[in-house]
Amino acid sequence: MSPAHDVAKGGGPSRPGRLAALVAGGALRVFLVVAALFWLLPTLGLLVSSFLSPTDLAEDGWWRVLAEPARLTTSNYARLLANDTITGSLLSTVAIAVPATLLVITLGSFAGYAFAWLEFPGRDWLFLVVVGLLVVPVQVALIPVSELFGTLGLFETTAGVVLFHTAFGLPFAVFLLRNFFAEIPRELLEAARLDGAGELRLFARVVLPLGGPAIASLGIFQFLWVWNDMLVALVFADSAHPPVTVALQQQVRQFGNNIDVLAPGAFLSMVVPLVVFFAFQRQFVTGVMAGAVK
Repeated sequence: MSPAHDVAKGGGPSRPGRLAALVAGGALRVFLVVAALFWLLPTLGLLVSSFLSPTDLAEDGWWRVLAEPARLTTSNYARLLANDTITGSLLSTVAIAVPATLLVITLGSFAGYAFAWLEFPGRDWLFLVVVGLLVVPVQVALIPVSELFGTLGLFETTAGVVLFHTAFGLPFAVFLLRNFFAEIPRELLEAARLDGAGELRLFARVVLPLGGPAIASLGIFQFLWVWNDMLVALVFADSAHPPVTVALQQQVRQFGNNIDVLAPGAFLSMVVPLVVFFAFQRQFVTGVMAGAVK
């Protein structure tokens, strides 16, 4: 007898139907929890390894500390803070990721609004060009941009890395924000114009608040991409003050067994994007709920 027949006959799901639904829901929850724990296992291993001495880590696996928590020590982080290369690289990464993210959000918001609601010659063709730039790989631009930056004096500078990330982040930003802004009801914008709002005020007071979810998503994507990048940083960044990804790679190359610095450094480089992600995720959910209520 089907669950639908049970509902029709008794006015609600039968007891076997409710039991089957409960078991199915419980099995799904268990599967999701196991999958999440399995996905977080490398992160847990890195976290525990960052609190183990090199001797303990070389003798046993990191999982042994679960039975002997007394092995945990903060000496690795003390040595990390005394390592000027790693601490300086974290500051260099912040100096690159924050401006590159803010520039992409600002320029992408203006361009997305223009493509969505302003009329100008060649708008659709220009937008197609922007969409086409999405498929251009970063590797194609490394050599020509290196020559251009060398001519302009931007090679091995923080400004050069920021400009590179901004240029390659803008096509996706314009595409994402234009499509989101285009879904705003035209009547809402026309009402604001009838009230005397100019384009700049309309953009700041109406479009940006409604575009909060898309802007939060863009900020997450751009920041994570810039923070975790190593290719662009390896080519264009200042070799004396490299970002954290390059600094950790250099530590591996120079000190292959320097695990007491590499483990906490790698964990710190991973924690910052996670913190930013969860911070923006809260704003993202708030923006979605506000848009739904409106």
